[in-house]
Amino acid sequence: MTDSNDAARGPKHESNTVVLDAKGLRALAHPVRVQLVGLLRKFGPSTATRLAERLGVNSGTASYHLRQLGDAGFVEEDTERGNARERWWRAVHQSTWFSDRELAEQEPEAALAYLQSVAAVYTLRTQRALGEIQTMPEQWRGTFDMSDWALRLTPEEAVDLRHELYALLARYRVDGPDTVAEAPEGAERVSLITQILPELDVPDPDIPDDGATGTASAPPRARRRGMETS
Repeated sequence: MTDSNDAARGPKHESNTVVLDAKGLRALAHPVRVQLVGLLRKFGPSTATRLAERLGVNSGTASYHLRQLGDAGFVEEDTERGNARERWWRAVHQSTWFSDRELAEQEPEAALAYLQSVAAVYTLRTQRALGEIQTMPEQWRGTFDMSDWALRLTPEEAVDLRHELYALLARYRVDGPDTVAEAPEGAERVSLITQILPELDVPDPDIPDDGATGTASAPPRARRRGMETS
């Protein structure tokens, strides 16, 4: 289980990754906090006022959630930028990892709230991209893709699939505030969101179900089969 800021290579290969414990899980069980961490990781240090403007909340709300994130170790005050009138915050890590089944069982409500918050952020990101696709440069419009595959796997095969996806993504450049200067000309931020969703209540094959169909939607030049949402 991972969030929108996960490193594809996982915590063993990513030194700037935080592995969630019970305290961290509870701290991130709120969509505003997930978004705040994501914005600081994406754009670099910022203030509560600027972050609030991006999220459409008041600065007091942003300040409160930033303090909670600071207490949990996800963000910290950027003393080099801040002053007596304005506090700047920065992310402590660039990615989050959550794959502890025992922790999920010990903190079921926090785990569910966290994953729901991540799902909400994924949905917002997808909707934002859809709203901007018509104004994107032609070459980037051709890269857009939303697809899904219906597979029939054993639990072991599903885990193998996840590991293979991680290995594939590890071949590509991870983005962050400091990546821009190192990236080749023409490189832009691309969000790839994977979801492996067990569907254990799929109806019997002998029972007709008009809704049980797979979908694949993408511009003709980019059409392919894949697993994609936000």
